[in-house]
Amino acid sequence: MTHQIIKDLSDRYTVKKYDASKKISVQDMAVIKESLRLSASSINSQPWKFIILETDEAKKRFHDTFANMHQFNQPHATEASHVILFAYNPSYTKDDYRKVVDVEVSSGHLPQERYNDMLDGAFGFAEANTDETGNNREWTKAQTYLALGNTLHVLARLGIGSTPMEGVDPAMISELFAEELDGHVCEVALAMGYHKDGEDYNFGLPKARLPQEATIAVL
Repeated sequence: MTHQIIKDLSDRYTVKKYDASKKISVQDMAVIKESLRLSASSINSQPWKFIILETDEAKKRFHDTFANMHQFNQPHATEASHVILFAYNPSYTKDDYRKVVDVEVSSGHLPQERYNDMLDGAFGFAEANTDETGNNREWTKAQTYLALGNTLHVLARLGIGSTPMEGVDPAMISELFAEELDGHVCEVALAMGYHKDGEDYNFGLPKARLPQEATIAVL
């Protein structure tokens, strides 16, 4: 198949070694930031924060979060051009959603007279995923993975390498990035940049995926 989307996804792979001398351009970073903002989420909830680490100081802080575990991912913290911390709100409230509905109206997407219908009606789905303590972290965490998947494809389109990392220490990240997270929780990060020639053992290998008939049913 020759479609550009298929080429993007076929070329994308998980980088194992980055070239620290190669940086993502300002223009490409602008595309990445806007694509993060445009990511889809259930009821357009947007229960997330995306913290982009690009300075040496910020990346060193992230490097320090690997003190206790997952040291195999630690080099990416300083060698990748940028890292994104994908963080979710573990207790998303109706007041949080109210900010979204405000933008629904101000953008022209939602008529003002339907404000309360959307606020009360759509938020019912969030309430269905919230326990008696106000915890809805499983639902909000799932939304961050929609944004992560979107970003992986955007990076493939831009020809930028990436490494999704669930091998991080959420407790240490919460401690060292407490101010930026503002109560949000990061359990997955994404390194971005360009692979190092001759040292990235995953580069150029054939794609390994199950056949369509094993995973797709058409009724």
